[in-house]
Parts: sequence; structure tokens; C-alpha cells
Amino acid sequence: MKILTFTGKTPSEALKKAKLDINYSQMIHIDTKEIQKKSLGREAVYEIIMGLENDSAFNSYQNVKQTTKDERSVTQKSTDVLFDISSAARQISKIADVKDPLYDYQEPKQQSLIEPKELKEIKSEISKLGDKIKIIQNMFWDERAPNLESQIPSEFAEIYRLAYQSGMNKEHVDTIMSMTLEHMPYKMRENSSTVKRYFQTLLRKMVPVRLESVPSGGSKKVIMLVGPTGVGKTTSVAKLAARYSYLMEKKYKVGLVVLDTYRIGAVEQLMQYARMMKLAIETVVDPPEFATALDSLKHCDYILIDTMGSSPYDRKKIEKIYECLDGSDIKHSVDVVLVMPSSIKYEDLIATYENFSSLSIDTLMFTKLDETRGFGNIFSLAYETKKPISYFSVGQEVPEDLVCASSDFLVECLLNGFNRGKA
Repeated sequence: MKILTFTGKTPSEALKKAKLDINYSQMIHIDTKEIQKKSLGREAVYEIIMGLENDSAFNSYQNVKQTTKDERSVTQKSTDVLFDISSAARQISKIADVKDPLYDYQEPKQQSLIEPKELKEIKSEISKLGDKIKIIQNMFWDERAPNLESQIPSEFAEIYRLAYQSGMNKEHVDTIMSMTLEHMPYKMRENSSTVKRYFQTLLRKMVPVRLESVPSGGSKKVIMLVGPTGVGKTTSVAKLAARYSYLMEKKYKVGLVVLDTYRIGAVEQLMQYARMMKLAIETVVDPPEFATALDSLKHCDYILIDTMGSSPYDRKKIEKIYECLDGSDIKHSVDVVLVMPSSIKYEDLIATYENFSSLSIDTLMFTKLDETRGFGNIFSLAYETKKPISYFSVGQEVPEDLVCASSDFLVECLLNGFNRGKA
């Protein structure tokens, strides 16, 4: 019997190498053991011992081993390729005395004998190696390049994948990618980092945002929050009330109007907030009462209106809200804010917008940003409807978890994920 050994970072990797080298059915598994313990800066190594029962099988193994070596290097999965490149990068890092956090390589610093110019060249090569790793990773991504007139360069694969997987509408991704390929200077295409920065800048310019403004010259702001059931309208009204009355440079007078008489709990919740913040509050049952409620709060700088939650397809409830707006004497000064959760897909967001559009939506507000990982759907809705975003709700805390909308914040979430510390 001929004995053969195969090694790998895991038993499965070693076994995989054995299967690649020769017909596995002709082998006998003898033993698997760990020959090198994993430690700081050093990978574990496992060895699998296989046996070949006859000489003909061993001779066949010797003959095919060399001819299959090059083929395996091409067909090997991305983990093997990345490991080889990373090893080369680690060796260059040692020469240049550059610490790579992936390996936590620690060694007493020695006086570098490399001239500054040479050191700069080596660091440049390390940067290129890192970029090549990203390119190889994206080569194995399941979603291939879109059907554009020109093929997407490999340096653009990472940013395309991030945008598409964020939930952004595919047509929007392809359109923006085409614009990027058309207008981006060639000098900036050298690596994926500069591509990502350019793409990030482009997205920021495409997000419509309405900056927060305050009443002036004795005027007042009337803001009505509308949207589906359970999106957090009542909590958002409380956050806005606390912001306007306590958190801004000037403490404004705030009044509340409740149209949501369908849910007793919602009325009680908002009344509790009103008592805590010492705010005036009015309850409206029928549309004719709406104008009266607004008139009783005419001394306020801000009037915030909480409406009943409604399915986007329940036209009767939406029409009742419209009747309130249509019957009020100050209907043209009511700022209608459509509140939607960020955790639903783009197709549902656009359907919600279309069904509430009869209320003449002025701005968009998105809630539950802390409950999702994809933010491309928000971008696509704002981009498609051209309606500006006014606020983001990033949690349940009142009034802390409210963020004035900015294109920087949304694009940061889209490409890098939600970070409460940056909210």
C-alpha cells in the first residue's frame, strides 16, 4: 500500500485536495490529525493520510499530478486565490514594516534599510494587491454585470454589487452605473476605492432632501403625517413635538391634532405625550371639526396632525383625510408628510406612495432605519418620485431617535450600513 498525505487549513480543505489529485474511490482514509495549532498570526494546519491499495493507482496518481496542477490553480475557488495573494502581501508588508490588521503581525521594529522612494513603491504595490483581492472576490459574485452597452470594468464590480444588494431598483442601478462609466475620469478608475468615492458623490447629488426650516414673521407651520398602519406616525409626531418645543435654539409653541380616533390606544398615547410636554391637543372625529381644531390652535407656531393609519389600498380612509384637507381654510399651508417604513421593498414603497399621492404629498419620512440592512429602496423611491426626504426615524426613543434628513447620511447607510453613532 502506498501512503499519501494532504494538508489544509481545515480537514475539509485537505480532503478537497485529495479528491482533486486522484480518483477518491481508489483511496482508503487512514487518519486525520491537526499538525499545527492555530495561534496569533499563524493558521491551523490539518493533515489527512490516505492509502492507495495497488501500484497502478499510485502510478496513475504520479502521472496526473503534474498535468492537473495548472488546471487546479485556475479552477480553485476564490479562497485559495485570495490566500496566495494575501500571503504575498504579508511578505511585502514585513519588508516594508507595514502592519496588516488581518494578520496582526507583530515583530520588533528594526531600522529600515529601504530608501523612502523604494518604500513608497512597495506601499503602492501593497495597495494594488489589496485592490486585486477585491476584484477576485467580485469575480465569484452570483449577480453578473448588467445588460449595459459597455461592459463593466472589474474595478466597478464591487460598487455595483453593493448598490444592487442594498435594495435599489435595478433600472436605477444600471442607469447610474452607465452615467458613472460615461463621465468618470479615467485617472480615477485605477482602483475600487476611488470608484466608490466617485459613486458616493454622485449618489449624494441625486437624493432630494428638504432642509428643516422654522416659522418666521408670525407665520405658523402645519404638518400632517399620513401613511400606512403601524409605521410609527404617532411616535414620530411626539418626536417632532419634542424637537420643536424643547430641542431647537428657540422653544416654539406646539399644538397637536389627532385624527386617529379609530385606535383608542393611539389617542391615549399622544395625549400622554401632550401632558408630559404641556402641549395643547385637539381631537377630530369628523372632517368639519378639523378647521375648528386648527383655529383653536392658531396661537401655536407648529401644529402637528396625527392621522389614522390606513392600508394603502383602503381608499375610504384616505378619502376621509382628503376631506379634512379640502374642507380647511388653510389647506394650502398644510405640509403633508408621507411616513413609510424603510424595512419594506421598493415595489411596496412605490405602491404606498401612489395610493397616498391623492393627498398631494410634500415630503417623505422614513422610520425603522434600525430594523433593516438595505437602504437602496429609500434612494430609489426619492429618485423616482422626486419628492424630498425631510426626516429619518432611527429607533423608538422620544425624542432622541429622530434625524434631519441629509443625502450624506442616506448614502452612508446605503453603501456602508446603518451606524447609530453617525446618526
